[in-house]
Amino acid sequence: MRVNRLRWRLTLLYCAATVVSGVVLLLMIVVLSRNLPPADVRAPFPSRPDIMPPAVPAEFREFRSDVLILPGLALAIMAVLSLGVGWVIAGRVLRPVRTMTTRLQQISGRNVHERLAVPGPRDEFKDLADTVDGLLGRLETALDGHKRFVANAAHELRTPLTLEHALLEEPLIDPDATLEAYRENFERLIVVSRERGRLLESLLTLAGSEHGRIRAELVDLADLAGQALRDRTAELDRRGLRSRTMIGPARLQGDPLLITRLVANLCDNAVHYNVPGGIVEVTTRRDAGRALLVVSNTGPVVPSAEVDRLFEPFQRMRRVADDNHPGLGLSIVRAIAVAHDAALTAAANPGGGLTVEIAFPAAP
Repeated sequence: MRVNRLRWRLTLLYCAATVVSGVVLLLMIVVLSRNLPPADVRAPFPSRPDIMPPAVPAEFREFRSDVLILPGLALAIMAVLSLGVGWVIAGRVLRPVRTMTTRLQQISGRNVHERLAVPGPRDEFKDLADTVDGLLGRLETALDGHKRFVANAAHELRTPLTLEHALLEEPLIDPDATLEAYRENFERLIVVSRERGRLLESLLTLAGSEHGRIRAELVDLADLAGQALRDRTAELDRRGLRSRTMIGPARLQGDPLLITRLVANLCDNAVHYNVPGGIVEVTTRRDAGRALLVVSNTGPVVPSAEVDRLFEPFQRMRRVADDNHPGLGLSIVRAIAVAHDAALTAAANPGGGLTVEIAFPAAP
């Protein structure tokens, strides 16, 4: 059974407004009628204005109580009628709300693509319906992203599981398997297990970043960027890459572990998706109240239309020979940036490669 509490409140409010208005009008009648003569008494005032009137009789000064009877009775009748009228008016006012409530109750995860689409001129209810439609649109986008994420995660996890099963099964079905074959398969299993561990760690980092549970400490991007490049010196040399740095102080309040992971992922992406003899450029500075981190690299040409897609989970432009990356690096970068209220911009370089700039709110 539906409880029309708001409708009753509006009805009582309308009735109260009517009664108060009637009482005010009745008081005005009382005040204005005090000095008026009764209908059955002849006015003592002369018709000539140059003659002073005699004293006003006492019955002129006595308030006629019967002047309240008929207006008071009419006010009582209007109070009763206003309840019915107020009930009807409140129902018509709340009709769009009931319509929206009914439509929202019919929307679930299977038909979240549907919208209220309330027609009519722009008013408060139209604005409310449009706001709800916008919320449903964002919810639909989030659900679609979640479904894609789960499907991609399941696919990425299934691959190492299938490989592990094959490596375990191979020596069992081979009657001539030697101890060396067992050892070789176990070594490969360890590598696969490590890759799966890195994938799970990346998934946990991504989930934790998106929930925004961070601790705020003073962090300097200059220190983190310098350390990240020093840690990758061997990899840079192995790939024949050069590094260019313009490191300046850029302090912010953030989670040290997450910011470190963000810088490391950007540097790994710049190193991994590069060309022999290419360049990795890292810049940190403070500008207009923002702590800036810019990582740029040479590499394959990235179509401008594909840049945003690279920041989605499990998305890569291409695989390389030693590619053991699940495609979560840039999506983790974006999640960490959002958790720190940072602005992330990315652009494809004309000659190939990518430039990523992240602007954090600078620490005072």
